[in-house]
Amino acid sequence: MTLARDSIARAGRTSSAGLWTRIWTSRWCYLFMLPSLVLAGMFTFYPMVMSWYFSFLDWSGFTSARTFVGLDNYRELIGDPLFWDAFGRSFLFVIVAVPIRLVLALLVAILLNNQALKLAPVFRTFFFLPVVTTAAIVGIVMTFVLSPYRGPVNQALMGLGLIPEPIDFLGDPDTALWTVMAVEVWKNFGITMIYWLAALQTVPRIYYEAAKVDGAGRFQLLRYITVPMLLPFAAIIVLLTANATLHVFAIVQAMTRGGPYFATQVIEVYIYQTAFAADQVGGVPRLGYASAAGCFFGVVVMVIALLQVYVARKAAQVRAQLVNE
Repeated sequence: MTLARDSIARAGRTSSAGLWTRIWTSRWCYLFMLPSLVLAGMFTFYPMVMSWYFSFLDWSGFTSARTFVGLDNYRELIGDPLFWDAFGRSFLFVIVAVPIRLVLALLVAILLNNQALKLAPVFRTFFFLPVVTTAAIVGIVMTFVLSPYRGPVNQALMGLGLIPEPIDFLGDPDTALWTVMAVEVWKNFGITMIYWLAALQTVPRIYYEAAKVDGAGRFQLLRYITVPMLLPFAAIIVLLTANATLHVFAIVQAMTRGGPYFATQVIEVYIYQTAFAADQVGGVPRLGYASAAGCFFGVVVMVIALLQVYVARKAAQVRAQLVNE
């Protein structure tokens, strides 16, 4: 027993010394990483931890009066219809906007992947420009473009005789959510196109050349080569796009602020208004309650992220099998 304890102690000292030796050897790497780690700790990990703490408090966020209420905020959240309506709108965004983005972006990516198209880089830049434009700026500009008061869209539709009078796209509860969805799809369409283009670049050209030798047409190349080879990437792109679509706060806040009559109030806008701008909707700011909503939403997004990791691994296995075949 004594020899065993001595062996374990020596192994521990060796392991500890090895760890510190490796850290000292890579000290410059850790030194250069230090600013990023400090910033991540201040602006990512610290707010996350404090949000969980605040979610157990009855606190407005504007006074020093805090009351520990345990899980009461979560119990109230479960029975809050406004929360579930906002939660449902966020996932309606995903259900409607994600398929549209995926299909349109795939079609455009296939066209721009054609090496015979000389102006492909120009079109790629054109489609990607809205992505690099600030969402708040896009939202504000689109409110003028879609305005019923001499907005260019209404003027064009009336000029073509398609509508007899201007449409209040953002002021009508029946059209506001769909209008914001359309703007969100247009703005972020370019990033999904880049995902597809990157996936298309991985398909070996020799497959297409061999199929052409066998007499395959364009549709057969798409049906039997492109689509099967893209399937593993499709799973990842779907999840990346869905995850990004859940975070549409900036565009919604800039265009409608969740209105009219909560018609476009998605979950992020609900959290923001509950925590910081509840007076705009006739309530009192409740940072603790909003933190509970944020933590609940964060857990849902985390589950989606874990699903993304699982699907990515499965997709890699499927692609490896396809390549080997």
